[in-house]
Amino acid sequence: MHGRFMTKTRVIIAKPGLDGHDRGARVIARALRDAGMEVIYTGLRQTPEQIAAAALQEDADVVGLSILSGAHMHICPRLMDELRARGLDHVVVLVGGIIPDADVPKLKALGIREVFQPGTPMQEIVDFIRRAVEPRAETV
Repeated sequence: MHGRFMTKTRVIIAKPGLDGHDRGARVIARALRDAGMEVIYTGLRQTPEQIAAAALQEDADVVGLSILSGAHMHICPRLMDELRARGLDHVVVLVGGIIPDADVPKLKALGIREVFQPGTPMQEIVDFIRRAVEPRAETV
């Protein structure tokens, strides 16, 4: 390390709501781990409160939501409020899943940094996260 403290980017991957399909979330988690990030997968059916609490406890740089249920316009505003209430305005929030194009600008207006549709190459997600958190953390 040559006297310089380096830390891995810490990513929370969460499946909010009632959707029970988590294969995509697990694939993303593995790809981010393979890219050298520290990934915490919170599991299925997480509430915005639980996700925000995990982000605080784990000192997350990024929260990635996998939403296939269509509940993104209900869940995302609540999560952003919960993160702000905990002083986590700096956390980069990403959403992946089945998101209608018309909702993407609405999500970004809430503070969601990026929305990834099905079929997005894993390297594109990895590169986005690296650029988004570069000032705070460096991957080892």
